[in-house]
Amino acid sequence: MRIFLKDLKKNLNKRIILKGWIFNYRSSGSIFFIQFRDGSGEIQGIVLKNGVDQKTWENCKKITLETSIEITGKIYKEKRSPFGYEIQIEKLEIIGLAEEYPIGKKEHGVDFLMNHRHLWIRSKRQATILKIRDEIIWAIRSFFKKENFILTDSPILTPTACEGSTTLFSTDYFDTKAYLSQSGQLYLEAMIYSLGRVYDFGPTFRAEKSKTRRHLTEFWMMDAEAAFVNHEENMKIQENLVSFIVEQVLKNRKTELLFLERNIESLKRIKTPFPRITYHQAIEICQKNGLKAKFGEDLGGDEETIISKQFDRPVFIEKYPAKIKAFYMKPDPENPKLVLNADCLAPEGYGEIIGGSQRIDDLITLEQKIKEFKVNKKPLEWYLDLRRYGSVPHSGFGIGVERTVAWLCGLDHVRETIPFPRLINRLNP
Repeated sequence: MRIFLKDLKKNLNKRIILKGWIFNYRSSGSIFFIQFRDGSGEIQGIVLKNGVDQKTWENCKKITLETSIEITGKIYKEKRSPFGYEIQIEKLEIIGLAEEYPIGKKEHGVDFLMNHRHLWIRSKRQATILKIRDEIIWAIRSFFKKENFILTDSPILTPTACEGSTTLFSTDYFDTKAYLSQSGQLYLEAMIYSLGRVYDFGPTFRAEKSKTRRHLTEFWMMDAEAAFVNHEENMKIQENLVSFIVEQVLKNRKTELLFLERNIESLKRIKTPFPRITYHQAIEICQKNGLKAKFGEDLGGDEETIISKQFDRPVFIEKYPAKIKAFYMKPDPENPKLVLNADCLAPEGYGEIIGGSQRIDDLITLEQKIKEFKVNKKPLEWYLDLRRYGSVPHSGFGIGVERTVAWLCGLDHVRETIPFPRLINRLNP
């Protein structure tokens, strides 16, 4: 019976079959120690020369790092093993004999590892990060399910920009131009009139010529939109989501966090409510800490780092100047030069992980903003229709998966948070 290593506790002292890869091995003449993984876990196997047939022993002498194998034997507890269990191998079959593996135990440079990303992801550290990424994605989906949001899908090919025309990837679309989506937000706004609360989950693209540790040109975003939700309620949904994600990762991936040497005590402090400061207060914090931040300019990575380090949990910066934010954000009734938006910054210097706002819900104001921002109105006529036929107050936000993974794993760069990162200078593998 073939099993996965995650189920080994149910199969102690049973004869089972495992299939996977060798990531380490050694021999002492009449015995082989083989460290083995199958994607769901790891174990050490013991092969005794006088306990197996000749073919199995000859196969053991052929094996190399990353050779794929099928093994048959019995699993038992072993305190001396680094995995807590061992398998007494009775039979070993080679499925795919690996050539000399290019990634060894020695240190490799970033470029080398990125050029071999298709192999680097086999390492325990990279696999651990991707397992935490999986946990974060499932937590997001679970949260929205219990909060009555419906999963829907937004197009990747779009006729216009959502976040800014200077960061669009364009492509030929038969006899016209199309663009890779920066966000599914505008389409989600259409869906709320059918489903009330919606979210999508998929790749988004920004042609930003940035080489910072926080930027990718292709990244995964969860966008959410909800009818009859105002700015304050929008922030409450966001902080509950982030708190739930952290809770689930601590609950289900504590072993992985500890392997990455992540300080989990700092994650345990992530409880609602999150602090809120205004954009004006954020500028003052930056200036007090020696940064030349000016009112009316957007906050960059340095500013976000300084601000986030002032708090032991995520912090909202709300009510930015309207002129530096998107055309669809609702003006603040108390000061129309500001908008009802908020960026949520992760602590420990990780910067923005969520951006959201209340949306303009009346036709006249939206048309004025389109004109003011010099946005091409023609491809947005369908978007204006949403304000013509039963418009309601509504809000939404987007959370970036890779930045969230970087924060929760304690990583220095987002390139490790996604299986195959796309950067300004990297399209392969």
